[in-house]
Amino acid sequence: MSTVATPVITPQPAPVLHDSFIELSARERARALLDAGTFRELLGPFDRIESPWLPLQGIVCQADDGCVIARGTIDGEPAVVAAIESAFQGGSIGEVSGSKIAAALELALRDCERGKPVRPVVLFETGGVRLQEANLGLAVIAEIQAAIVALRRHVPVVGVISGMVGCFGGMSLAAALCSYLVVTKQGRLGMNGPEVIEQEAGIDELDASDRRHVWQLIGGEQRALTGFADALVEDDPNALRSAVQRAFTQGVPAAHRTEQVDSYLDGLARIDPANVTPETMRTVFHANAALSSSKEQA
Repeated sequence: MSTVATPVITPQPAPVLHDSFIELSARERARALLDAGTFRELLGPFDRIESPWLPLQGIVCQADDGCVIARGTIDGEPAVVAAIESAFQGGSIGEVSGSKIAAALELALRDCERGKPVRPVVLFETGGVRLQEANLGLAVIAEIQAAIVALRRHVPVVGVISGMVGCFGGMSLAAALCSYLVVTKQGRLGMNGPEVIEQEAGIDELDASDRRHVWQLIGGEQRALTGFADALVEDDPNALRSAVQRAFTQGVPAAHRTEQVDSYLDGLARIDPANVTPETMRTVFHANAALSSSKEQA
């Protein structure tokens, strides 16, 4: 009696009909990173999990609170993508949106602890905490950070900063905790945004309207060249997807950036406060990264 072999179906990348990752919505970005046909949204708009605080201040809610959580596969492996929507409140993190991210990462952690690895990706596009929900937002950002630290012991946690809002505030610390960080030239990463620095320290400290200078200081290319990001890619969905896939194939780093405290303190000690330029930062931290790498190999 003859038998018919069951065909092996390999998940294929999702077809991309747009040549810019930055111009995609959060939902489209998440879909672009997952294998074709595997995108499944959790707590989507029709579930209407909205902020209870914004209406009290006369602000119209968004049905997903500006955060998309999607399950699917990446290279055939189970994955979860948390994508922040910059078009809603500048991607700011409130109680609901932050809780969605934290819960998604905690569920991935639970699966990993049960021997079922899940590939977690966070698409950062945020100015940080939502001022209208400040204390609640800060608390949930701390939960996100704790979840990343716990999860990265099991699998790489990959962050993506593509632009144009960038990643600032408490969420910049969450990005720094990721195992690998993928950026574009258009992306920005910093604890405080240029406008905040100008407001608090004055225009002599930083002219937020000088876009060229701002990107030289905190843009994606600068962050990659100083070792604060791991991959610099073009603004292209296929390029971003490939970079995310490569990050997972590298496995968990021997030492995450946030575990290399002595190395970074040494780098800071070698900076001349009177001569801080993009070039000096590249020289110091590039050499610092090389030294750290050689110590790991030894």
